[in-house]
Amino acid sequence: MHLILTGATGLVGSAVLDAMIKTQTISKISILSRRPVPMADDAHDPRINVIIHKDFNTYDKALLEQLQDATGCVWALGISQASVGKEDYIQITKSYPLAFASAFQTLPPRPPTQPFNFVYVSALGATLTPGRFTSLFGRVKGETEILLGEMRKANPSFRATSVRPAFVNSCDHDAIKGYKPALGMARTVAEWGFTALARIKPSLDGPTEPLGRFMTEVAMGGWDGRLEGEGVEKLDGGMDVVENFAFRRLVGLDK
Repeated sequence: MHLILTGATGLVGSAVLDAMIKTQTISKISILSRRPVPMADDAHDPRINVIIHKDFNTYDKALLEQLQDATGCVWALGISQASVGKEDYIQITKSYPLAFASAFQTLPPRPPTQPFNFVYVSALGATLTPGRFTSLFGRVKGETEILLGEMRKANPSFRATSVRPAFVNSCDHDAIKGYKPALGMARTVAEWGFTALARIKPSLDGPTEPLGRFMTEVAMGGWDGRLEGEGVEKLDGGMDVVENFAFRRLVGLDK
């Protein structure tokens, strides 16, 4: 089984990469990255192929041929809206995943028994029905979910799923501690605050080890037909949007 990963140098991407490495039924891991991925280098795992890709808006024939037999992809490439301007945020958060999804669907049609599972890493606060006071990230991620849902409706073999983590908590995930992106002082203080909040309200806690494993399993098709219940929104066409508390319930962290 062949999976694709983006955002492997980020917090969520590192968690997903750790899960992919630990999953022995995965035979190949293709990482699209602008720069080398230290965690992948240190793993010395022959299944990993890091493809240096500078422009996430374009995918040439040679690159697509390397990826065409993949079963699924976890799109963990992202950035905080506080780190870039509005146009760059929209490009990274919305244009990049849509460009990949569109390019991948130019490949020869897949048989119904071999769908492609595309997992979009969204966030708590994303909304399909934005209002006047909706944040930029909530609006843009929601728009991306809607457009991915339309792609799934038009092409049932492209099975898009969105997962909306809340506080992404790596405190107990030793395997990725040396690879977490550096945080500035403001974000470090915010992380301390979120840690305290997660203890008070566990439904907001998104522990990276089970989160990475869950996203990997969705990309493998292991949750097909099983994403049900409170916190799982079904879009027209079949796309699932999974809230953080639903992820926790589904993997057994909460009842």
